[in-house]
Amino acid sequence: MPSESMPIEPDPSESKRSEPKPSESGPSEPKPSVLFVCVHNAGRSQMAAAFLTHLAGDRIEVRSAGSAPADTVNPAAVQAMAEAGIDLSAETPKVLTVEAVRASDVVITMGCGDTCPVFPGKTYLDWRLDDPAGRGVDAVRPIRDEIERRVRDLLAELLPR
Repeated sequence: MPSESMPIEPDPSESKRSEPKPSESGPSEPKPSVLFVCVHNAGRSQMAAAFLTHLAGDRIEVRSAGSAPADTVNPAAVQAMAEAGIDLSAETPKVLTVEAVRASDVVITMGCGDTCPVFPGKTYLDWRLDDPAGRGVDAVRPIRDEIERRVRDLLAELLPR
């Protein structure tokens, strides 16, 4: 983990947030938005974003990014998620931007800590998880399972029944 903050590049495409659609029963609350961040955006944050998207559908706006994105998503993470019925094969690592943080209600870091800008009114969580980089699928499965457990807990907090 780098000891200094990495520069965060602005991304104009992140500045536009999708507006929530009103429900048929009347006005609705804006949907919550979550940003998952890890250094390379190639393993943990990709798996977390995929689980939340899979479980929440369109009820939560989900983003993932990295302070120093890799070129591709970790193949062991892709394989582990495929075993869980989720396809990550088309995903690509994305750079962390100030706009992505600003547009998110909850920012969850997974090993990059000090590289994320802090804005008032946001919820910041740090999920300490093993890094799947360079590991085979057998080592990634327990990380995947822990991420799924945490995402399910997060979903229950964000969208109580």
